Amino acid sequence: MFAVPDNTIAIAERPALQHPVRAALAFAADRELWRNLLRYDPDQRFAALIARDGQQEVWLMSWLPGQTTFSHDHGHATGAFTVVTGDLVERVTRRAPGGRVLTEHHELTAGQSRVFGPGYTHEVRNEGPDPAVSVHVYRDGTRTVRPSGLG
Repeated sequence: MFAVPDNTIAIAERPALQHPVRAALAFAADRELWRNLLRYDPDQRFAALIARDGQQEVWLMSWLPGQTTFSHDHGHATGAFTVVTGDLVERVTRRAPGGRVLTEHHELTAGQSRVFGPGYTHEVRNEGPDPAVSVHVYRDGTRTVRPSGLG
């Protein structure tokens, strides 16, 4: 065995961040942290801030059947969202070379996640018969939501 002098191991000033999906999954699993924040609003999708630090924001969202976002991006933010309960559908749009708009649909169930980055345009909705809950992690900025011209 070799001894390593204390002054030879660099200690990070800030701990490394988890990947946004891992962070979303960890917050989703810690229901005691957000259980009392959860609400269902029949008039609009509900969102509550769970945590914020200098590097990320974490939001709880609930979705009653039929509730949806408009087509949007998140500015310069990167991040991820995880479905906690229920089902959500994500429609992703992007412009292909030549200008044609391409669309992808992703059906997500509890435990599944999606990531996003700058310029990622999507719409999320609850098309199922039951309420859904999701946790969203935003990095490199706040929870910016900008309407998209692609939708």
